[in-house]
Amino acid sequence: MKYPGVELIFDHVGHFGRFQRFIYFVCAFQSMSCGIHYVASMLLVISHEETCKPPSNVTKFANLNNSAAKLEDLWAFMSPGHKEPITVELQNGEAWDLSRCNQVHRDNKSQHSENSSSHDFSCPESYMSDQRQFNGTMNLICDQQIFTRMLQPFFMFGVLLGAIIFGYFSDKKGRQAAIWFTNTGIFLFGILATFTFNYYIFIISRFILAMLTSGYFVVGFVYVTEFVGRKSRTWASMNLHSFFAFGGIIVALMGFYVKTWWIYQVILCLATFPCILCCWMLPESPFWLISERKYEEAQELVDMMAARNSTGTCDLCEVLALDGTVDSKSPPAKKPDILDLFYSWNVTSGTLSIWLVWFTASFGFYSLSLKPARLDDRLYYFNVLLLAMLEIPAYNFTCVLVNKMGRRNGQAVFLFCIAIFCTIIIVLPWKYFKTIYAAIICVKFFVGSTFGLVFLYTAELYPTVVRSLAMGTSSMVCRLGSIFAPVALHLSNTWIYTPQLSMGVLAFLSGVASMTLRETVGKPLATTWEEMEFLEREGKSNSSKGLPTAHPPGLEDTEAVRPENPGLGT
Repeated sequence: MKYPGVELIFDHVGHFGRFQRFIYFVCAFQSMSCGIHYVASMLLVISHEETCKPPSNVTKFANLNNSAAKLEDLWAFMSPGHKEPITVELQNGEAWDLSRCNQVHRDNKSQHSENSSSHDFSCPESYMSDQRQFNGTMNLICDQQIFTRMLQPFFMFGVLLGAIIFGYFSDKKGRQAAIWFTNTGIFLFGILATFTFNYYIFIISRFILAMLTSGYFVVGFVYVTEFVGRKSRTWASMNLHSFFAFGGIIVALMGFYVKTWWIYQVILCLATFPCILCCWMLPESPFWLISERKYEEAQELVDMMAARNSTGTCDLCEVLALDGTVDSKSPPAKKPDILDLFYSWNVTSGTLSIWLVWFTASFGFYSLSLKPARLDDRLYYFNVLLLAMLEIPAYNFTCVLVNKMGRRNGQAVFLFCIAIFCTIIIVLPWKYFKTIYAAIICVKFFVGSTFGLVFLYTAELYPTVVRSLAMGTSSMVCRLGSIFAPVALHLSNTWIYTPQLSMGVLAFLSGVASMTLRETVGKPLATTWEEMEFLEREGKSNSSKGLPTAHPPGLEDTEAVRPENPGLGT
């Protein structure tokens, strides 16, 4: 006897027909835009080198090799570790000491002369900067660059809030409303951030943009997952991340050629605009409609899907094993809240386990993506490009592996591999540089696999009534990982292997925690808590039992949200 649930709809209307493909590629294109916004947020905070512009043309550098005859050559000698000022001689014979953000006039050309004296001058309005580097946010220079450093924390805090806010909003008001709102907001606030030259308006716009982008990606992933049948769900859901990674590739390539921040913003808006034209044609999720007992609207959607896919439709009364006719007058189920993720020990242990995996994946991703202080810009762009390019085969490799091994075992294997390769990086001496570099590539590969899989696994673990909320809270925890990543990178100045040790320990603990979760491969998505409880029992017994209906007789609305044993853990 088949499991009676929403999943059976796709056996009638198609698992990935023409209608679902349209929805998928609209959402996937916006996922690419999300990737651009996320990675570009790290690029916008890069500080370019600058100094006060000398009063007149420079004829030579007094304390450098005379081969440096042009002022532009100054930056080749002012590396991040360079602290001493560079003395230049001007056309009028004056000597000036140039350093970052200040200039000193010397009365004697010889800086080592005992009789020499100097006079400090405030910088004029004009500055010169290294045009080879990316010109960061606006024209924030010298002491003003503290505001540039605030941009990334504000963006990540917006991502954190957006995930939980729009995850809850999506479960309460529907996936369609959340997608419409976030798509429109991403475009409008992207425009505002592009054409404002006021820093405070810019940072507020970026903060709201981060909330909307994070909210869209969480809700969009759930939305696609609920529209694709289980035969195509693994491939379709995992490759949403490939589009996200392609956005990172675009940012890395742009970093080589585009040096002005507002041009970046224009391109971001252009990448978002096509989604505004199409998102208004996206319908509500059938899972959400049925979880809200809006059966009449759900039946209309199923009929439309069947017509677009040129397949036969189905009767929801039969598929869902409902008594009576389908109508929209049934009272809606009780609205969920975040406490439902901690209602029982099994739910709590499952939630904490999956949160640990999210934290680890994010910590690893941003530890590998952030720019070390002394890394050349072009090497940084190459690092971002390499990481993004590795993600795409990682996601496709994951699709093949997890369908054979299962979600739980596959995720544990990826995490244990990360721990093993981090250990190799730490214990091998530097003379085995090629082996160490290969281990670093493997860590990047498995971090990408883990990040892609945990999205899909979380969506499959929870029922429709809290699916977006679970994804939102998990994404919130994920942001905490991105906050701690720069801390580990900073501690590498004390011990170079601090990030690798932290990542290895977290990966091992996450792998152990993953083994406590239930398997979801080949299983239908649960709509209510009692359906998920049935899936848990079925997974343990592997035997056929009396099958519950989607809404068993006598079950109160409260019970549909707060089960005795929803069974996220074992």
